[in-house]
Amino acid sequence: MNVAGGSLCGNENLPQRGRRGSERGCAITTNTAHRARKARKALLQAVELAREAHDSPGVQESVRRRSRNCPRSRNHSLGLSGPPHRKWPRFLLPTLAVTVLPYLLALAGCGGVSANSPGGNGSSSNGTFSISPGAATFDTNCTGCNATNSSGSTIEQFSATLNSGSPADVTWSLPSGGTYGSITPSGQYTPPGYLTADSLKVTVTAKLASNPSIAASATVTVTPGFLQPLTPENAAVAGGGTATITAYIAEAGGTTGVNYTLSNTDTGSSGGQGSLGTPNCVRNASAGAFTYCTVTYTAPSSVSSTSDTYVVATVGGSSSKETAMVLLNAAGVDSNPANHQQQLSTPIALGSSGGNNSDYDTQGSQITDCCSGTLGSLIQNASGTQYLLSNNHVLARSDQASVGEMIIQPGLIDNNCSPYGNGGTEIPVGTLTVWVPIDSSATDVDAAIAQVESGSVNSSGAILELGARQSNGTLAAEPPGVSSTGGKGETASLNMTVAKSGRTTGLTCASISTLAVDVKVSYYTDCAETKPYYTKSYTNQIGITGNQFSDAGDSGSLVVDTSDAEPVGLFFAGGVDQSGQSQGVANPAPEVLSELATQVGNGAAYTFVGTKDHPVSCLNYGDGTAVAAQARTLSGAEIDHAQQALMQARALVNPSTGILGVATGKSSDHAGEAAVIVYVDPNMSVAVPATVNGVRTVVIPASPQAVAAGTAPTSVLGLGALPALPAAVLNQAIAVKQQVAQNLMRQNPAFFGVGVGQSLDDPKEAALVIYVDRNQVPTTLPAAIDGLRTRYVIMERLHVTRAYARGVQRRSRCMPRPASGPAADLNLLAPGKPRDANLF
Repeated sequence: MNVAGGSLCGNENLPQRGRRGSERGCAITTNTAHRARKARKALLQAVELAREAHDSPGVQESVRRRSRNCPRSRNHSLGLSGPPHRKWPRFLLPTLAVTVLPYLLALAGCGGVSANSPGGNGSSSNGTFSISPGAATFDTNCTGCNATNSSGSTIEQFSATLNSGSPADVTWSLPSGGTYGSITPSGQYTPPGYLTADSLKVTVTAKLASNPSIAASATVTVTPGFLQPLTPENAAVAGGGTATITAYIAEAGGTTGVNYTLSNTDTGSSGGQGSLGTPNCVRNASAGAFTYCTVTYTAPSSVSSTSDTYVVATVGGSSSKETAMVLLNAAGVDSNPANHQQQLSTPIALGSSGGNNSDYDTQGSQITDCCSGTLGSLIQNASGTQYLLSNNHVLARSDQASVGEMIIQPGLIDNNCSPYGNGGTEIPVGTLTVWVPIDSSATDVDAAIAQVESGSVNSSGAILELGARQSNGTLAAEPPGVSSTGGKGETASLNMTVAKSGRTTGLTCASISTLAVDVKVSYYTDCAETKPYYTKSYTNQIGITGNQFSDAGDSGSLVVDTSDAEPVGLFFAGGVDQSGQSQGVANPAPEVLSELATQVGNGAAYTFVGTKDHPVSCLNYGDGTAVAAQARTLSGAEIDHAQQALMQARALVNPSTGILGVATGKSSDHAGEAAVIVYVDPNMSVAVPATVNGVRTVVIPASPQAVAAGTAPTSVLGLGALPALPAAVLNQAIAVKQQVAQNLMRQNPAFFGVGVGQSLDDPKEAALVIYVDRNQVPTTLPAAIDGLRTRYVIMERLHVTRAYARGVQRRSRCMPRPASGPAADLNLLAPGKPRDANLF
């Protein structure tokens, strides 16, 4: 998600929270501001040397090392040239600083759009046909575009109509000789991913297929938009602490800047706690550098209670917004996910960036994408041999790997997509040993292990930030707890608070929201996700909901119980729902160990490496599901339905049976749906139907006095913590789910997951939790199925990379970087056509 664009590779639709479980991206490194001038000089020297020697590394750019998306290499199969320990120029080496001012250096050709591009001279109509729209304005993220394509990406849809009113058969085209975006034969226009000016005018031309001399044109004005989400997206800050926030604009040079404001919400423009310094922007059009702007956030001098605040960034007149969420905490903890992305000293701690050294995409001799994830934890066999544990799709490249492949730290995404042995400076930390096959109906986890390289990994199994607060406010690395289960892992329970330490979002906590989840997850054989591999159906998985809990690159993280640090699950997929909440899915920890043992055979058994049980200093950004649902504006039709149902609901009111009153309200189980509020006596056992006249009911305990005075709550938000769901109620719901889940997903392709959770409309009841593809939401979603309430999670489908529920696309487009050594036909200074990579 944090991918900086430049001249080395291309990425599109960057995830904001959940991705291929592994991150992907382009070749990226980071330089602090005081090194920028030196770096540029070194770059120019390297290009000159490379031109003479035709040595491919000279075309690389320096971009943010902490970016989350970079290709992996396969030097054993791609025939990468050069000695195994050859070093690339030192300006490509990443800095390990936590607070950095990234400087994106690019060669001529990656930022080659002129402010004087052709456009605007034609007419949108002629005597035969007209095109619509005749003019349009939007940014490089396509914010303001009028449609989405079949994959959910935002586009501007042009149409041509004959004077008779019938569709016109036309051919669409853009100007030649520059980078103006792209247009399909059906008139779907996508803007360029970056600019070298404050605006760009593009002429979209349509020619009549039967007579190309008859033409019409439209003028498109493109302005810069965000290149990527803010960095970091989340941070925990104690009183008086600071955090540096960075935003990138899809513009090389120019005069556009980033406007930063503090807000109480992620979409607001006012409020918030703390203060912001003066933004500092870095531009260098002559070097083709993308513009980036940083600002320093300072927390209030004292923080009495933990709360959230937001740094919201906008660019120019664009409606696109990016947000960094700051967790102000009274515990005095300072936590920045960037620490998990650095190259660590050996022996390394887990919860850090890592992956397979042979995991990148190529196009010809060019590396175009790479992926990595999180090195989650250590496990060991009965003889004490230790192994790194992560996901199959992180270590074994979704079944595409071979035993013996090298596992490295950090992952390629955090070291310029440069493989170890071919210019990369990563540390070899393990050798791929075994994985649980994805392409099998007999397996139910996404897991792989790699035997540890001697001395490379902390043998205690220490995981970043899993320990206690230190004197400087940071959290110590500590192993998970294993004393109460003998290293076999705990069984998850509903509403259990869990933590994970991951590459992208660091240490975060949330609650287990769903049990027994049956879910379909898509896998690909390439980092760019253009080559589908297998859509796997998992059963009885763990669902986790929480703000900022996970993002792409967190795959492979160990999920632990915060009360004792005992392993609960292995995080492998996630996304962001319509309410902006992270939705994660984890394999149950005991099942992971069991299936790994099955794959090895010979009676092998594994246990987690750890220490005595201990609490985790939880960094919980909260769960805003119900808050978002109650803030949603209801349609007129929904309000009418509730009013009609209210007439019938009044017949239920009977204080002697515990029903004190009714009113209209909103459902939290399905955001945007109206409901009838039923107030009940908290001292009585009251049976309330799930629906009245087809409208959901919301059951709220209240006193007769509060109901009579009109001061009773209108949602469960005012009731405090949800009550524990009785085991009998939960088990009965799981039994129903086992009977209906597979049929639901077969009968309605929009449903890609079904589990069991607690109803947010009536917390005394369980609910079927149904995951719905936001691009295929059915017109009608039942409020109850087989007597169970339903809760709907509407989001992008899961495919082990973070999915977006937001319409704004994030692109980073640039020239691919060489995957091998000298190429006789490589012109280092020639412009290259940027390649789009769908990252989510």
